[in-house]
Amino acid sequence: MAGDTGMAGKVALLLWAQTLGLTGAQTTHLLVDPPWVPPVKWDQVKLTCQGLGATTWYKDGQIWRQEEEDHVTVTESGTYTCDRSGSGLSPPVTVSDDWLVLQVPAQALLEGDTVTLRCRGWWNNTVTSVSFNCEGKELGRLHDGTELTLSPLQLQYSGRYHCKCRVKYWMSEKFWESALVAVTVHDLFSVPVLEGPPEPTEGSPLILRCISTPSLLRPRTPLLYVFYRDGQVLGGPQGSPQLLVPGLGVSHSGNYSCQVRFKGGAVWKSSAQLRITVHMPVANATITPSPLSHQVRAGDNVTLRCSVQVGSAPVTFTWLHNGKEVARGSLLELRDIDVGHSGTYQCVATNQLGQDGHRVFRTLSPELALEVTPRSPWITVAAGIGGTLLFLLLLVAVILAWHLWHRVAARNHQERPPPDPPEEGEVLYTHVVVTKRAGASPCATTLQDPQVTYAELWGHQGRPREPSDIYRNVL
Repeated sequence: MAGDTGMAGKVALLLWAQTLGLTGAQTTHLLVDPPWVPPVKWDQVKLTCQGLGATTWYKDGQIWRQEEEDHVTVTESGTYTCDRSGSGLSPPVTVSDDWLVLQVPAQALLEGDTVTLRCRGWWNNTVTSVSFNCEGKELGRLHDGTELTLSPLQLQYSGRYHCKCRVKYWMSEKFWESALVAVTVHDLFSVPVLEGPPEPTEGSPLILRCISTPSLLRPRTPLLYVFYRDGQVLGGPQGSPQLLVPGLGVSHSGNYSCQVRFKGGAVWKSSAQLRITVHMPVANATITPSPLSHQVRAGDNVTLRCSVQVGSAPVTFTWLHNGKEVARGSLLELRDIDVGHSGTYQCVATNQLGQDGHRVFRTLSPELALEVTPRSPWITVAAGIGGTLLFLLLLVAVILAWHLWHRVAARNHQERPPPDPPEEGEVLYTHVVVTKRAGASPCATTLQDPQVTYAELWGHQGRPREPSDIYRNVL
C-alpha cells in the first residue's frame, strides 16, 4: 500500500505541474480540492475536469461516469482521469487510503515561497513523535505537531520526502512510514549573467547588463538588481537590469558582478565575476597628405592630424612643438614652412571633465620628427640668373625705345616748313644748313664751291641785315 501511495503522490505532482503549464502536452486537467497531494479519500475529495466538450470520467482505467457536470466527489480510493470531447484525456490523480500519508501543497513550488508539509494518519488517527526526512536525511522531529514549514524554499530543497511517526490504533501503538513524495522547487529566476565589454577604452561609456530570466510560473515577479565592483556597490538596488557608467577611467578596472533579489528579499542570486580592464586610448598623430616624408623642403605646406578612439566623449587636442604648446585642434596646418619649423611634434588628447568633476583621461601621441631642409643652391642661382637676365632685357628695351623716340623726333623736325619772318622787336634766329660736295676740300672758298648753301638773315625789328653784319657773327 505504501508503494501505491508513493506512485499516487508522483502522479498528483505531475497533475498540478501540467495544470500550471509546466509540461504543455495536455489541455485537459484535473483540479483537486482540498489542494493537497496526494489526496486522501476521507477528505471527500472534489475533482474538477477542466477542458472543452462533454465529460467522461474513468476510474482505474474503466468508464466510471458520463455526465455533463465537470466535477465529482470521490469517496473511494483509486486512480481517476477525465476525458473532454474537445480537449482529450487528463493526467491521472490517485486518491490514497494509506495508513500514513505525507502531503504537500498541490501547486508549483518556487524558491522563496513558504511551504508546509503535513503527516497524516489513516482517517485522522492521532500520530506522535513525527519526523520528516528528505533523501534519507532527517530534517526535524516533532513530539506534538504533525506539520513542518519550510521557508524560504531553496532549490536544494528539491528531493523525495517521507515522514515517520507513532500511530495509536485501538489499544496499541505502531510505528509507520509514509510513501515517498517527490518535491520539486522551481527557479523564481535564473542565475544572472553579467554582460559588458571586457576591454573598454578610457573615456568611453560602460554599459552593464544583468540577465536573469524570471520563471514562467511567475513571469511578473518584481526583481531588484545590484551591481558591484571588487565587492563594493556600484549601483542599485534598482528595477532596471542595466547600468550605465558614463565615462571610464583606468581606476575603473576591476572585477564586476551583479546580484538579483526578489523584491521581498527572501531570494537573491549573484552572477559570476566579470573582469573588466580599462585601457588608455592611444592618440595617433599623422602627416597628411600621406604618404609624405618627415623630411620636407622650405616653402612647402604641411598638415598634421591627430585622432583618438574614445567613444562618444568630447575630446580636446593640443599640439606641442619641442614640448611647447603651439596650437589647439585636431589639425595643425603649417604654411610656407622654413627651417624654424623643424623639431618634434606631439599632440595631447584630453576629454572633458566627468560627472564627478575629475579628468577622465589625458594621453600623448608618439613624437613626430619633422626636418625642414632649405631649397637647393642651384635653384637659388638659377633664380638669381633669371632675375638678372630679365633686368637686362628690360634695360635694352628702354634704350631701344629711347633711340627710336629720338629718331622720330629728328625726322619730324626736318620736315617742318621755314618759320615766318620775325616781327619787329624779336630776337634774330639763324637757321643754317651746311652741305659739302663729295671730294671737296674743306678749305675751298671759290664761288663754284660755296659752304653756305642756304641762309636766312633777319635784322632787328624785322628788317634785313647787311651782309657785313653776317660776317661779324661768323666764327
